[in-house]
Amino acid sequence: SVGLVFQSLTPSQKYSQRGSKGEVVVTFGAVQGARWTGRKDPGVGVQVNLLEGPEDSLRSSYKYMFQRLRDVRNVLTEKIEELGESLRSQFNIEEFSVISLPAQDSVTVLGQVCCDSNGKLNAQSVLLEAGQEQGGQQVPVDLSELKEYSLFPGQVVVMDGMNTTGKKLVASKLYEGCPLPFYNTTVNMETDEAAEPLSVLVACGPYTPSDSLTFDPLIDLINVIVRDRPDVCLLLGPFVDSKHQQIEKAQVTETFETIFSRCIESIVDGTRSVGCHLVFVPSQRDIHHDFIYPQPPFILPNLSKDQAQRVTLVPDPCTLLIDRVTFGLTSTDILFHMGAEEISCGTSSDRFSRILNHMLTQRSYYPLYPPTEEVNMDYEKFQIFGQMLLTPDVLVVPSELRYFVKDVVGCVCVNPGRLTKGQVGGTYSRLLIRRSATSEDGKRASPCLTAQVVKI
Repeated sequence: SVGLVFQSLTPSQKYSQRGSKGEVVVTFGAVQGARWTGRKDPGVGVQVNLLEGPEDSLRSSYKYMFQRLRDVRNVLTEKIEELGESLRSQFNIEEFSVISLPAQDSVTVLGQVCCDSNGKLNAQSVLLEAGQEQGGQQVPVDLSELKEYSLFPGQVVVMDGMNTTGKKLVASKLYEGCPLPFYNTTVNMETDEAAEPLSVLVACGPYTPSDSLTFDPLIDLINVIVRDRPDVCLLLGPFVDSKHQQIEKAQVTETFETIFSRCIESIVDGTRSVGCHLVFVPSQRDIHHDFIYPQPPFILPNLSKDQAQRVTLVPDPCTLLIDRVTFGLTSTDILFHMGAEEISCGTSSDRFSRILNHMLTQRSYYPLYPPTEEVNMDYEKFQIFGQMLLTPDVLVVPSELRYFVKDVVGCVCVNPGRLTKGQVGGTYSRLLIRRSATSEDGKRASPCLTAQVVKI
């Protein structure tokens, strides 16, 4: 058990009285007989690296709020052209028509979905904005002839349709993009197939109840880590939550940095006996950290050398390579933000799967444009650090929305939920991972053997 003292008058009654502790609320994959413990020496020999390498990843703070509209426009134009080129080659399209020119025959146009006002997108307010090469204009879109669609602001799409006046496109076909390939690695049949699975724990803040600044949920999580001995723990912010009642009311008597340092030290010290690898991902709700997306990693100057070896500090978002399995991570609630803006008709899939599919086909950790007001986006950095380099084997997307584990086009997508939900306890997730060979029919087999979402 780990002692962790924080300044607060009373612990949370509601959290301490919660029922169904440890209850498994979601299962995925072959769970029968699964051993939810790490290898004999957790963390030993486990390689945790940023996929793009340290020199090409976001490593330090940067100046922001200096964006020019022209630079934002250039980033969006490049995104339209890049995704347009992949759609053109995928569907063998000869060329795209200029969106605002009248035509008697059906035309194929490329553009970005946007709304005709500052309100929420709906079927009557859809505009398609062309890239610079196609004239750059906006044209209203009539969706009535499409049997099914799923659209959101910022989505790059290709549409077939009639545009006899040059002032309105009556869409007849919508082209969906395809995700990037997965990470390609050679599998040693003898050693890899026989290796013990890698145990990965995933948790997302807040780590305190909303009515108290005692970190009881975090202590309980550390006890779970000590019990289950996972090889890797992916811990996503917020660690010091800007939306906490006592922080919003200025009832805190210490600096935010002091609270954060003590929180991280308790995690590092509390898991010392396990030796597991710890990965810390910041959140824009971390009140002591840079309020910008993409967000640089935390800085922990006080870590001792032996402890620093098992700690990896990463930006939000990032793509991690853990024992040759790729993990896409973002602490920003893209599911909630896109769920509020997406419109759909006639689709058989559920909303979560549609949004996740959009992320993978738009190849971006935050494809929504304009972003939600609470996301402070730097588009030049976003172009470099906010895009997917490949389709991750596992995509971690924590959200206020309901927890889940889903397979979307071969990518295992996990919303572990939050460790606390208001005054009550929340959930975390755990996965067993093993890099496996392709199956007999030549198809890729997911390295995620099984996964669960568990109540704290």
